[in-house]
Amino acid sequence: MTKTLISTIVLILTLCANVNAQGLLQEKNKFTHQDTLRGSITPEREWWDLTYYHLDIQVNPEEKYIVGKNTIQYTVLKPKQILQIDLQEPLTLTKVTQNNKELEIKHDGNAHFVTLKDQQNIGETNSVIAYYEGKPREAIRAPWDGGISWKKDTNGNHFIASSCQGLGASVWWPNKDHMYDEVDSMDISVTIPKGLMNVSNGRLKSIIDNKDETITTNWHVANPINNYGVNINIGNYANFSEVFKGEKGDLDMNYYVLKENLEKAKAHFKDAPKMMKAFEYWFGPYPFYEDSFKLVEVPYLGMEHQSSVTYGNQYMDGYLGDDLSGTGWGLKFDFIIIHESGHEWFANNITNIDIADMWIHESFTSYSENLFLDYYYGKEAAADYVIGKRKNVRNDRPLIGEYNVNNEGSGDMYYKGENMLHTLRQLVNDDEKWRQILRTLNSKFYHQTVTTQQIEDYLADASGLDLKGFFNQYLRSIKIPVLEYKVEGKKLHYKWTNTVDDFVMPIQIESNGQPRWISPTVKNQTLKLKSKNSKIVVDRDFYITVKAL
Repeated sequence: MTKTLISTIVLILTLCANVNAQGLLQEKNKFTHQDTLRGSITPEREWWDLTYYHLDIQVNPEEKYIVGKNTIQYTVLKPKQILQIDLQEPLTLTKVTQNNKELEIKHDGNAHFVTLKDQQNIGETNSVIAYYEGKPREAIRAPWDGGISWKKDTNGNHFIASSCQGLGASVWWPNKDHMYDEVDSMDISVTIPKGLMNVSNGRLKSIIDNKDETITTNWHVANPINNYGVNINIGNYANFSEVFKGEKGDLDMNYYVLKENLEKAKAHFKDAPKMMKAFEYWFGPYPFYEDSFKLVEVPYLGMEHQSSVTYGNQYMDGYLGDDLSGTGWGLKFDFIIIHESGHEWFANNITNIDIADMWIHESFTSYSENLFLDYYYGKEAAADYVIGKRKNVRNDRPLIGEYNVNNEGSGDMYYKGENMLHTLRQLVNDDEKWRQILRTLNSKFYHQTVTTQQIEDYLADASGLDLKGFFNQYLRSIKIPVLEYKVEGKKLHYKWTNTVDDFVMPIQIESNGQPRWISPTVKNQTLKLKSKNSKIVVDRDFYITVKAL
């Protein structure tokens, strides 16, 4: 077996294992009480609006132990007395206080219901302090299973990182663990042994020497942030930086890498400003200028932590050195730098309210890889790449999951989702209009949590197209439209099959080299051709199956 073949097989097995670990290949038909407590906006969540967190913890690497507290500030929306705080076993919520009064806690698995003593009046800003400790779940195959990665670098130094998408941030710290409510701002204080550095979200405000062989790093996040985007990264880091001249002025771009990789990173991370230039062109200004942009080396593949994007692609182009499209274009950039940074616009700026709508994060971000190539190598290269990834689509289940139970849709949200958006670009049929649609999407929903319906309605309105059946076809069914056609003399007969009831989509074809638009339906239609037995070519940019009869 050749080295290339072995590498390809290993990549496929790794991808399947990774997606499977997320639960994306397993349709979950039975949901538990805990799923509902985790995935729904419960009565104990909906009456208060998050305004501020101060997460203040000490990390003991030798014991794999965390102890600390989170100050949770909120505005009262309704006058209720019980609030839900989430913290996952085996961590223990030891105490919750408000105004120096210890409060009663009713524990229900990973949800903890706190009865407040003081009257909660509408419009007031109040806070509770949640104290906790324990050995958090260890991530076995980060980032897909979630938890804390307790690793060592090649020199034997502790190399630690958090990752918790899907599973939830409450796997390592207490919070209001639902996507619908993002905290407005946050401070993150992390105490660690001397000789190490912690990198978290936002900007570094101070490093305090505690005179007891520990230091405390204090980071401030000025922008709203989703819980799973909050992270700690602890290692023997070196730092370098640059200033990107962006659409909103000077953007600080900071890079934290293991000291032994410093020179390698200085050369390889040139993809970062290239990414920023391309994505500001397509999506609008980077959404978190106040918090800077960071790439942080971690002991796992990578994740889209807001303003603290984590990187573990081993300083290779492609996905761990391989091209997911099989076209060669995937080796023109470092997959993790481009993909995870794309999430700053789609996941961190625009965030799904319910994880069932995670396609909003992953489809647009996978599509951002295509647009990066488009910016630097042109439309045909970008088309080669996105079309090449169609072979990875499984069509196992719809892209949208079950609501209110913390359930993702199919892993096809990556490859099928990006091809859906590539198809939509063809329907818009105006590249500048398409670019403005994407830019306005990020300004209209700036720092907001959204539903699928909001995104669908916006895209339909901005494009001027009837997209109801289009989205029902690609988001809510596993059917790929089939265009059946045959040529008889000077006539082209054609129709759609394998479609949902309300599917409507024109497509472009070539007849003897001449482009034409046709509008198939489920009924046979006929088009008069200029010559007998004309050669018909269907535009490859439309994500459909073509069947010549």
